Amino acid sequence: MINSNVFDYVNVLDKAADAAWLRNEVISNNIANADTPGYKRQDVDFEAQLSKALGRVDADEMDSKVAGLRSRELEARTHSDYSEFDYRLDENNVDIQVENVNLAKNQLKYNGLMTSIRMEFQNLTTVMK
Repeated sequence: MINSNVFDYVNVLDKAADAAWLRNEVISNNIANADTPGYKRQDVDFEAQLSKALGRVDADEMDSKVAGLRSRELEARTHSDYSEFDYRLDENNVDIQVENVNLAKNQLKYNGLMTSIRMEFQNLTTVMK
């Protein structure tokens, strides 16, 4: 098992869960600043980073692509979203209803990632028995 890539998917799922956790914090911060003049909403763009990182790996099969990923390429980053756009006079671009929907969507994603990680470890346990 020393040369095995058994944890490749778990590592990617872990990075995705970290990104979802960060997105949850960022969305909560957006909601908290919904009435702050000049505040620009923030977001986390992990999915685009994952897609780019997978595209850089020269392999045909997904298992090989995931095995070729470097974890530092999958660090979640926060960025200002629609920073040049504001639809209010106070130059704030946070829509509280959109943020609440994004928060619910992100919580579902996080729960799904946790379930996937748990299932990966259940599969490993089954194989070791």
